[in-house]
Amino acid sequence: MSHHQDNNSEGMEEEYQMEDVDDELDDEFCGRDGGSDSDVDEYDSMDDGMQDTTAVEARKGRDIQGIPWERLSITREKYRLTRLEQYKNYENIPQSGEGSEKECKTTEKGESYYEFRRNSRSVKSTILHFQLRNLVWATSKHDVYLMSHFSVMHWSSLTCSKSEVLNVSGHVAPCEKHPGNLVEGFSQTQVSTLAVKDKLLVAGGFQGELICKYVDRPGISYCARTTYDDNAITNAVEICTSSSGAVHFIASNNDCGVRDFDMETFQLSKRFCFPWPVNHTSLSPDGKLLVIVGDDPVGILVDSRSGKAIASLHGHLDHSFASAWHPNGLTFSTGNQDKTCRIWDVRNLANSVTVLKGNLGAIRSIRYASDGRFMAMAEPADFVHVFDVDGGYEKEQEIDFFGEISGISFSPDTESLFIGVWDRTYGSLLEFSRCREYSYLDSIL
Repeated sequence: MSHHQDNNSEGMEEEYQMEDVDDELDDEFCGRDGGSDSDVDEYDSMDDGMQDTTAVEARKGRDIQGIPWERLSITREKYRLTRLEQYKNYENIPQSGEGSEKECKTTEKGESYYEFRRNSRSVKSTILHFQLRNLVWATSKHDVYLMSHFSVMHWSSLTCSKSEVLNVSGHVAPCEKHPGNLVEGFSQTQVSTLAVKDKLLVAGGFQGELICKYVDRPGISYCARTTYDDNAITNAVEICTSSSGAVHFIASNNDCGVRDFDMETFQLSKRFCFPWPVNHTSLSPDGKLLVIVGDDPVGILVDSRSGKAIASLHGHLDHSFASAWHPNGLTFSTGNQDKTCRIWDVRNLANSVTVLKGNLGAIRSIRYASDGRFMAMAEPADFVHVFDVDGGYEKEQEIDFFGEISGISFSPDTESLFIGVWDRTYGSLLEFSRCREYSYLDSIL
């Protein structure tokens, strides 16, 4: 990934600042003048509960983010068009987005697979690096974990309440004894990526830090620094199940390394090196294959036991930051700064089988629903696309809003979809519920 690093989320916003389309809209949408840390603190101290938007209010016509378009001198539709024209996608390889257009599939939009449930303004989802957006994880249809400044927060959509799970603004150190545990811990960790599954949380930092804890008990279980290289940022962590059935997590680093840790013992079990910085790694459902993507247009499919390359993935035109396996273990997806998501079939990797296009920019997060029915892909801002996988990706639901996306997550039972939105004024957590047809009830009505 890019060496560009922001010590706070303000710098990232400057990278993607909305243009001054209209002074009134700019004041309303981008926050107070200057956008200093004190502005963020002031906003955080506000009672935002009254500003949340519910499904009932949205059905009555209220904007899902609470943006008062009726008070502004520009319509939502006009601002959307201007945003599409002016948003600048970050590219490491110039013109990669334009070069990929001819291969892209034309999809039918307008589907409704997930319906809006709530926009929670009191949950401030934040980002520290503009290219890394895996900072939202749902562990049930009501429970979600996300980064908010220097804290990992738990949000319950059932009680509409939040609680702090981990605070890294000060000093953190492990309270358990494990070989290799960095007993002195870390101070003021900048969390670049996050993963939460079941009761386990793993946070990765800008200096190669790894912090592991169980969310249902106090204290830190394990602290380690994967590397002391200058360019040590942890780009992604994924909690997964190995071929033996053991719970592991895989860390992808800018030092070109992929490291596999056994979560029971918190010990490094494998380490593989590649020719370029690794931005994301995904383990197949059977635990036998790894998809490796990073600072190269060509991805790699490797054997998870030996690290030996099985196939090269040719087609993308820029650096990739996302990957995900379909639960069937036969297909997987990769997301790239060329604004595309490619679908691959392990039975024929000569070419991708489908190429899906974003609207604004890079595809930075990809998630499959656990039943394999839907795939969600997130752009850097404004758009999350939910595709009907069973229908061959022919149809999609386009979720349209304004703001940078910190992460997306389906709940394990597929009933909820959460989207973290980072914006100085309208930062929030968007919640959606899976649409169900209960036609069997007709017989008793």
